[in-house]
Amino acid sequence: MDQQDYAVGATRVAVGRLDGRAGGAGRGAAHPFLAVREAVGAAAADDPQAAAPGGVPGAAAALSPDPGLLRLAQWFAAATPGTAHDLCAASFGLYPARHFGAPAVPADPDVSWWHGPTAHAAASPRSLAARTEGGLRRARRDAAALPVVRSGAKPGRPGRHRKPEISGMLPETMGGPEAPETPAAPRVASPSAAPVAQDRSGEELPAAERRIAARLLLAHPLVTASGPHADGFPLIRRHRDWLAERFDTLLGYRLDVGPWHARLCKAGLGPGAARRLEHPATGAPFTPGGYARLALALAFLVDAPEQLGYRQLLDAMRAAAPEPAASVDPADSADSADLDMALAALAGWQVLGDLPSDADDDTFVLTVDRELARAVPVGPPALAADAADLIRLAAEAEPATAVRRLLAETPAVLAADLPEERRAWLYEHRLSGPAALAEFLGLEAELRAEGVALLDPAAELTDLALPGVGTLAQAGLLLVERLVEEVRPLPGEISEGDVPIPDALIDGVLGDIADEYGLPARYLSDRTALRRDALDFLLRLGLITPTPQPKRPPTWHLRPHAARFAPTPDLQPVPGTGRHSRREPLLPPPPSPRTELRA
Repeated sequence: MDQQDYAVGATRVAVGRLDGRAGGAGRGAAHPFLAVREAVGAAAADDPQAAAPGGVPGAAAALSPDPGLLRLAQWFAAATPGTAHDLCAASFGLYPARHFGAPAVPADPDVSWWHGPTAHAAASPRSLAARTEGGLRRARRDAAALPVVRSGAKPGRPGRHRKPEISGMLPETMGGPEAPETPAAPRVASPSAAPVAQDRSGEELPAAERRIAARLLLAHPLVTASGPHADGFPLIRRHRDWLAERFDTLLGYRLDVGPWHARLCKAGLGPGAARRLEHPATGAPFTPGGYARLALALAFLVDAPEQLGYRQLLDAMRAAAPEPAASVDPADSADSADLDMALAALAGWQVLGDLPSDADDDTFVLTVDRELARAVPVGPPALAADAADLIRLAAEAEPATAVRRLLAETPAVLAADLPEERRAWLYEHRLSGPAALAEFLGLEAELRAEGVALLDPAAELTDLALPGVGTLAQAGLLLVERLVEEVRPLPGEISEGDVPIPDALIDGVLGDIADEYGLPARYLSDRTALRRDALDFLLRLGLITPTPQPKRPPTWHLRPHAARFAPTPDLQPVPGTGRHSRREPLLPPPPSPRTELRA
């Protein structure tokens, strides 16, 4: 039966979606923790005869909002940007996994990241001085360093997340004309890109398929049969029982697989997780108002009819909007941007079909997939007292599960960041814990004195790549390697793990980078924006951490695993001659044979 289930192709029908679905109305069940009420008029809304004079089924009936999602919208509207991001991760769990690539040379687990082997990138952007007369201004990376890996895009078209497949193609990195940067989406190898699997034995093929499916779900928790990763959906359907058992055992995640979609219900990561939703087209991060519009729209869509008037949805959202976001007026520029990013996200998840090109089009009819709308929320708003309580509840788990979640979702796990029980589990299962996840997801464990990092040699299981090919990725790499060289603790020095970074050093290094490399004009003219975006990029990768100040901007600290992106330290440099130079090497030289004989 499984063979028949996933082998069925898309069929074009008169009404509904291209894959034969009718919008999902009436299918699927609500999340057990989500207070999704069955609308009183649901039967009338599903009745094809109950149509308004304008021809929109169910348009005459008033929309009934879900109370749990209304509360969530209120919490979003009153939250700060950082709290809103954490609340989104806790209530929706649609964030991708984030891992470093480029493993370093193996070393003893007791070696510190500060002084151990590094994965310093050999291909760095060229400086202005190194460019030939009349040459290209844009820095380029060596094409040989770019693996040829297909993403999960639809067959038949390249897909915006697919890596170059022609050896002669060179990605442009820094400089060049200004253009809006779109965020790098997690790239996961497509099952259609594994022709070598045909030569594998009968035992290796299912294992490879399971690993591909698990990586796809960890990168994209919501996969549909007609979405951008549709070619991986058959593998998820085929191995759904095994995947559900492994995700539940290792991470405590529930996997729901239906005929048309698969949903990995991730848990929250707690406060300060640095995960956020972004506009699918522009890459702009969601604001608290955008999150509030998203929760508000979902509150009505979980029980909406399949065909819903665009103006009717806006009117219902305006009537139920919380005070800080009560306008829901497309004419207001800020509100229009919040509404646009919310609807764009819903359309990207296929909860909504096509969106109107004109926000003032009162006759446009939306196609609603109630099944997918109900699959989006996974957090327990009905059980939480407020936003902070929801963030805490969503991240609660026994020590083993909590640590494995951090290993699977974050670039590195430092023992100093963990509570006592979780730290004890990590030390006790230092080898077996990461090894089980590495086998499950095709990763490699990097053990150091400060903690553990699971690395992806293919550099696909992440939404932020370092080294990367974008302006921020290149500037961030240059910034972090120079900061490490300046503030790296010496062997034997007492260090609490993180090292403070002077603000003047950050500004000076960024100024040097701007002078030496061809940054876009917007950063050359606005150094404040360069500092903000570069630090935000490193913060989201967990390479730096802020320390809030009561009346001043936060101070920044460099994390130990940032040293893996800097050149290997020279622990026996030639002593300097300046007044402030160290008179002796960092490490004493080994004794000579003559000295040993004298002793």
